[in-house]
Amino acid sequence: MLNNKGFFLLDLLLSLSILIMIGLFFTPVVMNLSIQSQQLKAENVAFQLLYEELDKFIINGHTSPDYSTKENGIDFLIHWKENSDSLQKVVCVTIEKNSFISDTEICATNE
Repeated sequence: MLNNKGFFLLDLLLSLSILIMIGLFFTPVVMNLSIQSQQLKAENVAFQLLYEELDKFIINGHTSPDYSTKENGIDFLIHWKENSDSLQKVVCVTIEKNSFISDTEICATNE
């Protein structure tokens, strides 16, 4: 009577190849989700900086000079510019491009 006490080499290779194929399929998906998550976090910080700058403008009544700040390893440039359609000031926050985040600019008026 034949008694098998383990797996055949073919069974082990087949299960290993299936695991590798699953890993190869999900690795780009996880990396893309990670990049999108970092982009969303950077945009949330940019909106926070934008509204803080608008609050300063409403409270003080004047604009501050252009400056940059670094939050969570990402550089943000805050600057004011004139709106060409009306004589309103527009504040913009630019997210500086790095290896994971694309160059983005978010602008708003004081209305």
